[in-house]
Parts: sequence; structure tokens; C-alpha cells
Amino acid sequence: MSNTLNTENAVLERYSAAAKQREAELCCPVDYDATYLKVIPQEVIDRDYGCGDPSKWVQPGETVLDLGSGGGKICFIAMQVVGPEGKVIGVDMNDTMLELARKSQIEVASKIGYDNVQFRKGKIQDMAIDRDRVDSYLKENPVNTEADFQKLESMLHTMRREDPMIANESVDVVVSNCVLNLVDASEKEQLFREIFRVLKPGGRAVISDIVSDETVPTHLQNDPELWSGCISGAFQETEFLNAFERAGFHGCHMPILQEKPWQTVEGIEFRSATVIAYKGKQGSCDDYNEAVIYRGPYTKVFDDNGHVFNRGERTAVCRDTFTLMTRAPYAEDFIPVPPHKPVQDANAKAMVCDGQERSPKETKGQNYNLTILGDDCCDTNDCC
Repeated sequence: MSNTLNTENAVLERYSAAAKQREAELCCPVDYDATYLKVIPQEVIDRDYGCGDPSKWVQPGETVLDLGSGGGKICFIAMQVVGPEGKVIGVDMNDTMLELARKSQIEVASKIGYDNVQFRKGKIQDMAIDRDRVDSYLKENPVNTEADFQKLESMLHTMRREDPMIANESVDVVVSNCVLNLVDASEKEQLFREIFRVLKPGGRAVISDIVSDETVPTHLQNDPELWSGCISGAFQETEFLNAFERAGFHGCHMPILQEKPWQTVEGIEFRSATVIAYKGKQGSCDDYNEAVIYRGPYTKVFDDNGHVFNRGERTAVCRDTFTLMTRAPYAEDFIPVPPHKPVQDANAKAMVCDGQERSPKETKGQNYNLTILGDDCCDTNDCC
């Protein structure tokens, strides 16, 4: 844990300077879709300091939140992907970067014919507080006494409770590009909780960041150049995935891990990685006579809740697990087996969702005795 370095000041100073003049050491080569770059000002492209492209996993019509949006590059790509029916929000704490993004927003919007992006000032580990509103409040209500400070605290408390900058369960996908590592170690758990808070049930986080193959020692964490350079605040590879799981996410996986290290410091290798994690496994275990079959190729697999799925076996699952296993990222690995006759909500019973095998008679119904014989079934293209 970093305990002597003021990480926030180190990051603010370096990125304020990098917003004015390009700093190559902050870059990790990324192959973006050139189609989306055509409308983005060159100044934004030159001041982009990313290590991946989470916008590849954004879909049309979605509400997208970019953490640490900087000059706005990922936001400007995402606003084209989601289209005029979608929405993009960029959150950053650096005034210089926000100025660049807001200035460029006008140009990008005029080129694509619509404006669906907002840039908000705030800390990504505390997205309830709108720092632009705080700045405005302080201009009109300077804090000179303890009473003034109490009024400020009251305003912040009201904002957090009644009108947060980013509302609960309001976002389809949270993206971020090489920013989470810059947050102080003491606030990283809170950061993941905030990502979870703002996502809708069924939403997902797509985060590109720097990871290390070994745990970064304290003396490197206390180096301001290494921290602000996206190195000493890096997550250890396994810990990066575990942080999502601890926050309540499921389906956490790493589709991209850079083969060769981007940087190596004291024998520790640092690489770009992208993690995708989903929100929505919360719920009661209610039995609707549903099952899933794990396709393979492994003999058996375990999910995040400890369910065991044996290859080729009809496994009894609750409605919540059945819903999860029929959508990303599990859908390609499981065959859904719904009951022939749907179970009504009033008839669903609580169950122990512990991976027991489910008899076909449960999903077909105990009295199911249909017989179909014929030689020309293949004419219907319904059989082999």
C-alpha cells in the first residue's frame, strides 16, 4: 500500500502538463478503428494516453460512462458507436483535460450531426459529487469558518443522497482506458463499488488498464514518476479480476492480455489488459423447472457462485442462474433447457441451487408421453 506519496497531486500535475504537450512515455500502442478517428481533432488524438480500446465492446443505443475521460477520445469514439439514440458521459478531475474535451465536443458534434456526450468534473472513485457544482457553490459561498464548512458538508450530503452526479443503476456500460491504476491504493475498493453502483442490472464494465505479473513493492508505489506513469499503481493480474469479483460482479474475464511487456521495472513486467465484468447475479433462488447443459470441452466448470456444471449434464438451476447462463458471457457455453410448460411466478418455489442433476421429466412434465414417428422429418429441416 502506498503510504507516503500524494498520488492525486502526482497524477494531476503530470496530466495537466500532458494535456498541453504530448508525453510519449504515458502511451501504450493501441490499434483504434481509423473510421472513428476521422472526426476527432488531432489535438485530442495527440493528447490521448491509453493502453487499450474498451469502445470495441460498446453497442448502439447504450448509455456509456467513461472513467477518466481525459481529452475525450474514447467518448468521441463511443458517441459514434452508440449513435443518436445513445448517450455518453465522460468523467474526469483534470480541468485542463476537461477544457480540451469540451472544446473538441463542438467540432465532433458538428461533423457527425448530433451531440450525445457530456463531460462532467468528478472523481471516478466518488461519482456522486459533481465537482463543477462544488466549484460554483464555493465561488458564491466561500468557506471561512466552521459554520461555512458545515454548510458545505450539508450541500455535499444532499447531493450524494438526492441528486448524485451519476445516478444509481443509470449506465449500460462503464469503460475506462488506463486510468484505474492512477487511483490511490486506499481508494481502489471504493472505486469498484462505484462502478457497480452506477451500472444497471445486466450492465457491464469494460476496463483497459495496466497490470503487473508480480505485486508492486511499496518503494515503487511511492515513486511519483512511476505512479503517474501508470506503472507503480498497476494491478497484479489476478488481483485485477478479483477486485471486480469482490465488488459483486460476475462473469469476470480477461479477453486481452498483451503478450510482450510494455515496461519492465526491477524485473516486474507491466502489460496492457482488458477485463469485462457483468452486474446482475443478485437475486433469490426460485425454481421454475429450468436447467442448463454445459457444452464442454472441460469435464466440469464452476461459476462464481460455486455451482458445478458437468459436461453434457442437465443441471437444475434457479431462475436467476438460468437467466445469467443464457446471456453474455456464458451463452455460447451453455444450452438452455426451459420447461415445456412455463411455471407461473405464483407456483415457483424456493430451491437450493447447488448443481443437482435435473431429470428430463421435470422439464417435460411427469405426464408427458408424446410419441412422434415418421420417415420424412428431415424434410422440415428440424432434424439432422
